[in-house]
Amino acid sequence: MTEQTLAGAHTHGAGAEEPGHVRRLTSRDPDVFGVPTGREEDWRFTPLDRLRALLEPVTPTGGIEVDVKAAESVRVRHVPGPGSPDADPLVGAVLEPADRVSALALARVEQALVLSVPRDTVVTEPTFVTVRGQGGVGYGHLVVDVADFAEAVVVVDHVGGATLASNVECRVGDGASLTLVSLQDWDRNAVHVEAQSTLVGRDARFRSIVVTLGGDLVRLSPTVRFAGPGGDAEFLGLFFTDAGQHQEHRLFLDHGEPHCRSVVTYKGVLQGTDAHSVWIGDVLVQPAAVGVDTYELNRNLLLTNGARADSVPNLEIETGEVIEAAHASATGRFDDLQLFYLMSRGIPPLEARRLVVRGFFADIIGRIGIAEIEQRLSQAIEEELAQVQA
Repeated sequence: MTEQTLAGAHTHGAGAEEPGHVRRLTSRDPDVFGVPTGREEDWRFTPLDRLRALLEPVTPTGGIEVDVKAAESVRVRHVPGPGSPDADPLVGAVLEPADRVSALALARVEQALVLSVPRDTVVTEPTFVTVRGQGGVGYGHLVVDVADFAEAVVVVDHVGGATLASNVECRVGDGASLTLVSLQDWDRNAVHVEAQSTLVGRDARFRSIVVTLGGDLVRLSPTVRFAGPGGDAEFLGLFFTDAGQHQEHRLFLDHGEPHCRSVVTYKGVLQGTDAHSVWIGDVLVQPAAVGVDTYELNRNLLLTNGARADSVPNLEIETGEVIEAAHASATGRFDDLQLFYLMSRGIPPLEARRLVVRGFFADIIGRIGIAEIEQRLSQAIEEELAQVQA
């Protein structure tokens, strides 16, 4: 699965030298990647001028605060970053940086937040981590370590304004369960680039729920690997992209163990001039991953002219013994038949459009499972829809 190619660098995926294969160069050394120009496949959709400050080492300017609300059974620690001689071994144990920004954030972050759930512990209340930006520039790092047969839900809420490069790494032990909810509710001027890396143990379950509403530029890269057979990973995503916003979600699902399952469902709505969303879904099924069941879906709804959604699903299968391996992607305007049906029953055109959008997002919101988050998102979408013009 891993082949040494450069000093400190690795490519993942058999046959990586052949064109069209899903492949990832990973390294802790930022210079291995070089400074992107926009011609690279991984960066061709991203407006680099808007995150230029994060492509070179930066001196944190402060103004980014992290608050944690957790049950007593969750161990909360603030530990030195990997560059410190006192670094915690959990920091960087799962993460394999796949781009320059992630590698810089790992190398230069001064302090990491570690949340640990002991073996056989069921945490009944969600753990809330609030990342509040106050105009600063800097790095962040979160580690969520759920031991064998434990269960937890962690909500990471990004608010305020900041220019932030961060990494999140999760380790889900054998038979354990983790739900990670990542909310991007930034102010309009925020820039956020983050890698989210998860290692799922034998017969373990991981749920990733990503919601992106705010920010000027948000680029998230969730990845998952399996440490044993029977693992289950579900990725749910919801984004609402307004005029001038760039929201990018790049997923990589690396199936290297047998009899694992992964399901991806991302839905986005765009409105306004130069609203731009990017969804990349890469799935690699390696030769050893027999009996795999994987499916990824991305749907985008364009409310106005001038909005653009790029959707690129990629599926590479290196074994013929799979249960299912499929993907689907669709981008379009309102369904005229749905609008006609609603309007024929006396519903005004603008309200009919809003009802269609609510229905479009309903299944994602209803599967979050945290009442206060579901209510907050429903209200946020109502506020977004209030801007829709007939």
